[in-house]
Amino acid sequence: MTWQDHQLPEEHPPVRSGKIGVLLVNLGTPVAPTTADVRRYLAEFLSDRRVIEIPPIAWQPILRGVILNTRPQKSAEAYRKVWSEDGSPLAAITKRQAAAMDTAIGAASEGRVIVDWAMRYGEPAIPDRLAALHDAGCDRILLAPLYPQYCAATTATVVDKASDWLREQRWQPSLRTLPPYHDDPLYIDALASDIDRQLDALDFEPEVLLLSFHGMPARTLALGDPYHCHCHKTARLLEAKMAERGLRPGLRFRTSFQSRFGRAKWLEPATDDVLMDEGRKGTKRLAVVAPGFSADCLETLEELALEGKEQFEETGGERFAALSCLNTSQAGLAMLEAILRRELAGWI
Repeated sequence: MTWQDHQLPEEHPPVRSGKIGVLLVNLGTPVAPTTADVRRYLAEFLSDRRVIEIPPIAWQPILRGVILNTRPQKSAEAYRKVWSEDGSPLAAITKRQAAAMDTAIGAASEGRVIVDWAMRYGEPAIPDRLAALHDAGCDRILLAPLYPQYCAATTATVVDKASDWLREQRWQPSLRTLPPYHDDPLYIDALASDIDRQLDALDFEPEVLLLSFHGMPARTLALGDPYHCHCHKTARLLEAKMAERGLRPGLRFRTSFQSRFGRAKWLEPATDDVLMDEGRKGTKRLAVVAPGFSADCLETLEELALEGKEQFEETGGERFAALSCLNTSQAGLAMLEAILRRELAGWI
């Protein structure tokens, strides 16, 4: 008897298998720039034990009693400044990145590979998109957190959420996780090329290029989180790569950390402090870029591009530019495709 002769019983459920899924994941966003939607988003985000490591019995009264009654309105106003016709910039860009990868990798595999996207907080949710990939026949899935530098509050919580979904599955797909790529030559090359392209388009030559990474509480470094070291290594390698290629000789590099929250001590120096320090010291022309963000979002479009410009100019600066993240730039998409293909090795 051959396998073709084998007859499934009538009650056998339909089974799809043999495909490979890729799920690009970014941090998250409210579904709309309204106070109510921002409150729901912040409630989920700030209730994650990976993000806020204060015991819930102490933190939740503060979150529910103070923060969620004051912060959402201010954050909603900030979101409205950067919201586009496509919605949240972070969601729109991540969606376009996934579509580009689905064309580059999925189409080349004749549909065997399916590339989708999700947000850790908000929609589309990680469990929903993993379920959709599984239902489509993906029995191997590459989970791709789009965070170049590893941090427990970003990469680890994506893996946690995926594991929660995996735990509930009777037939679990095989799961791989994209490693951090903070020092990957592909990433460093992409940053150098795209930053040089954007600097070429400016009508002034910056004296300083500020590399601004998202901040974390300083205690995370003492607890063993490699994020601080990953950020500084990215900055060091990027400066060396641009020097090696003869790009922007004389440009001075600085590294900082943005988006402080709460009263705890955070990684330093703070981006706003550096911007004001440069203005006071006499720097007249400055550009800022956020290498730790794979896509532009509230922190880059509002905090850096708008607030950062004000901080620099109010202290004496004259020319300011906030450069875009890699987003869907040619360099960015080529890098993303290459590292995804590498992590899919043996599957495709």
